[in-house]
Amino acid sequence: MTISNGDKIPSAILKNLTPDGVVDINVEEYFADKKIVVFSVPGAFTPTCSAKHLPGFVEYSNDIISKGIDEIICISVNDPFVMNAWEKDQNSKGKVTLLADGNGELTEALGLSFDGTGFGLGKRGKRFAMIVLNGLITHLAVEEAGSFSVSSAESILKVLENN
Repeated sequence: MTISNGDKIPSAILKNLTPDGVVDINVEEYFADKKIVVFSVPGAFTPTCSAKHLPGFVEYSNDIISKGIDEIICISVNDPFVMNAWEKDQNSKGKVTLLADGNGELTEALGLSFDGTGFGLGKRGKRFAMIVLNGLITHLAVEEAGSFSVSSAESILKVLENN
């Protein structure tokens, strides 16, 4: 079952590579008392994700933060080492936090995973964006397969401007 607006963010552990090693991020605790924009990409270093999705949030990060957002987080069903390399490649540090959902724990709990094994991709996460306020999802936009519009930085910025 897919998560909906008004639902609580599910319990899950994400991973972040820091100078001290891989750190666990407890989603429930991390999202408490914050207003966060979260977006998910099917994979780091993949075409749309690297050319449009993450770069859009990097470009509009200051505008999004100015709307009362505490942090912008990108998740992907990739390991923390890949996410760290992608962060460096995309020059997103300090603008967008990249967190690894390596086993798809959060993605599956959200009901937003898909099976890409027919394409050699394994299990992945759908492309989506959401606004989470104090652990509650206040806006969820999930892309149709092959689309990129409702989860873009520009779309999220419009939602924030209208609220």
